[in-house]
Amino acid sequence: MLVAHGSRDPRAAEATRALGRAVSAARPDTPVWTSWLDHTEPGPTEVLRGLAAAGHRRAVLVPLLLTAAYHHRVDIPAAVAAATRAGPSLEVRVTDVLGPADGTVETTLLAGLRRRLGESWTGRFDALVLAAAGTRDARARGSVGLVADALGAEFGVPCRVSYASAAPPETGVAVARLRAAGARRVAVAGYFLAPGLFHDAVAEAARTAGAVAVADPLTDAPELVELVLRRVDERSGRVLAPAV
Repeated sequence: MLVAHGSRDPRAAEATRALGRAVSAARPDTPVWTSWLDHTEPGPTEVLRGLAAAGHRRAVLVPLLLTAAYHHRVDIPAAVAAATRAGPSLEVRVTDVLGPADGTVETTLLAGLRRRLGESWTGRFDALVLAAAGTRDARARGSVGLVADALGAEFGVPCRVSYASAAPPETGVAVARLRAAGARRVAVAGYFLAPGLFHDAVAEAARTAGAVAVADPLTDAPELVELVLRRVDERSGRVLAPAV
């Protein structure tokens, strides 16, 4: 079961459904369900109760989150507890988030970010900004920094973090600082799983500040599908293998 944050923007829910379809196609022997913590139905508690009522005894829950902040620590455990408090027994295993869980940046995550950057800009760039949604959680921000460092190392250019909310710097500021330091072609990697108002704001601010490209969210990139299934296999005890 995939659990997304949820958004008032319908594009976000459709992106989650698209990822669910891609995961199902890659693992056709396993039923795949999608759910949302907010704004879109069904919620994870409802889906888990439905699975238990249908006779399923085990489920693996994958948080479609890039940082292990409040939603991973509080909302998801609460949803699982509410679903398993009464009714038929259901064993629920919750995976790590898709971002760095133990200080390690998954190569598949970097490959997905590289894919989206390549789709947005075929030329060279001499600096990068990794634009994330934002969080007040210092550890979560640290994990975003790990991804930025790894992405910059992949391309051999400086890579700075920016946020759409909750923490500085804003994306336009990060782009402007790199340009002021001498970078002529600054590209922005979108550290987002789905489109929405935050990504729209990042794109507008980046282009206004002079960025040459803004990458789309990861959505249903093949590398993200592989990462989701890797998280499932890590929690279910299956032999790890490429998903796509």
